[in-house]
Amino acid sequence: MNRTVLGLGGTVVALAAVTGLATLWAPGEAAQSSGGATKAAYKPVERTTLVCPQPSTSDVAETTYTAVTPKGGPGKKGSASLRPAALVDPEQQGSGAGEGGKGDKGDKDSKGDKNSKGGKSDDSGTGGEQQDGGAAGKPFLPLSTPGTPVTDDTSDPKAPALTGTADGPFAPGWTVQQTTTIGAGAGRGLHGTSCTAPDTSFWFPGASTAADRQDYVHLTNPDSDSAVVDLDLYGKDGKLKSGQGSGEGITVPAHSTVPVLLSTLTSEPVTNVTLHVTARSGRVGAQVQASDTELGGDWLPPAAAPTPGVVLPGIPKDATSVRLAVFAPGGHDADLKVKLAGRSGLISPAGHETLHVKAGMVTTVDLKDLTRGEAGSLVLSPAEGGRKAPGIVAAARVLRGKGGKQESAFVPATAAVRKQATAADNGSSGSTLSLTAPEAGATVRVTASAGSGGGSPKSTTVTVKGRTTKAFAPPGPSGGKGTYAVTVEHLSGGPVYAARMLEREQSGLPAFTIQTLPDDGSTVAVPGSSQDLSVLNDD
Repeated sequence: MNRTVLGLGGTVVALAAVTGLATLWAPGEAAQSSGGATKAAYKPVERTTLVCPQPSTSDVAETTYTAVTPKGGPGKKGSASLRPAALVDPEQQGSGAGEGGKGDKGDKDSKGDKNSKGGKSDDSGTGGEQQDGGAAGKPFLPLSTPGTPVTDDTSDPKAPALTGTADGPFAPGWTVQQTTTIGAGAGRGLHGTSCTAPDTSFWFPGASTAADRQDYVHLTNPDSDSAVVDLDLYGKDGKLKSGQGSGEGITVPAHSTVPVLLSTLTSEPVTNVTLHVTARSGRVGAQVQASDTELGGDWLPPAAAPTPGVVLPGIPKDATSVRLAVFAPGGHDADLKVKLAGRSGLISPAGHETLHVKAGMVTTVDLKDLTRGEAGSLVLSPAEGGRKAPGIVAAARVLRGKGGKQESAFVPATAAVRKQATAADNGSSGSTLSLTAPEAGATVRVTASAGSGGGSPKSTTVTVKGRTTKAFAPPGPSGGKGTYAVTVEHLSGGPVYAARMLEREQSGLPAFTIQTLPDDGSTVAVPGSSQDLSVLNDD
């Protein structure tokens, strides 16, 4: 008789690592069992999966990738790398999604997958032929040491989407940044996104199906089985009517990506829509790339899951226009207070102190030059005196510049930094870190990693006063060369929300991109157990 003892903590960690599901508690809060006797402990995740969308099909686009894992993960053995995903045209999948594919269509094999080539070359790891939806090519951006970034770049308009995993000491906090400069045409400017974890539901307030925008949602499946996805669009009057394609039942084959043009999903061109991506089976990564004919473009990341109050951090001090889009997905209207957390406290935008959001309908408000020379963060909270507040999702489109030299970026509502969050691809200049404490004051540690070309980490402790936003250039590594990562660690106090802006002048255009920094999920709460969960195996 063999007797194997399975500790509950180890079992939960393993499940969390495989499924991505875990129960989280607030900082410093002890999670207890139903009996109230056993506290939970936070354990590092053992495996992380990320998805990076196809960067651009423009012939004048240049993309830089940066990958890093902060130091501190347990164990000595592990790996982290990405591989290319096959490009699939949704028309060939029978999804009814209309003209969803970007780039060459190619031939489809008997399984419905498309053969494609992409990336710089086979030497870079982003190239190589894809067949039957399987991963191909050499590992891309493999990490050798936690805390040291690696970089690569491409100007190939066929550069593929990427998927990959990290395990062991590389899993907790693994971060990959994709930054693209588009020199001309629709969407010219700076497009940046942090590669995201796959999931089954995503909300994108602030998308558009109007004639002056081309918004593509990129659906990427990192797993070995196909995923089936539904796309729903909502406008100011509710759910939009279907267009050339219904957006229902889109098949995303294993290790493949499907880009879908949102304007093909509806017969109504609408400036402000909310997109809901739902996976019926499997899971996908989802990101929206917005390209405007006059205002440049950027990636619109998914907003945080619906909650009664949300924070949109990192609106730059020189924003010339801020357009807020809010959606209440439940069955009840939402009444909100609108505040800007600036350098000295919370203020109400004149004429927009409150906002009424009808259930199932998109509400937008033009806050114009909201910040007036002072960087800040939007704080939306339930109005007093109402019934139990429903959950909302929100995002803001931000403009910088004037006249024909305007550029756009997006700031979605994001989750707080519970333990830590990381922004990769920082240089000696052009980076601004924003930290917001909408309630009580908080203390964080900001650490610059070693540079991709050398140097050593450098840390500083930052105090953020309650109800304020602190925006500053992050520290750089000591003697560092190349790009580096910035990690924000929550040490004490109230919740903290973070964002990082990159800016680069481009022929007089104030090109910029903003990445919000939600908690990286590097740890999960594991309930303890006094039970002996033994498994008896008879041989």
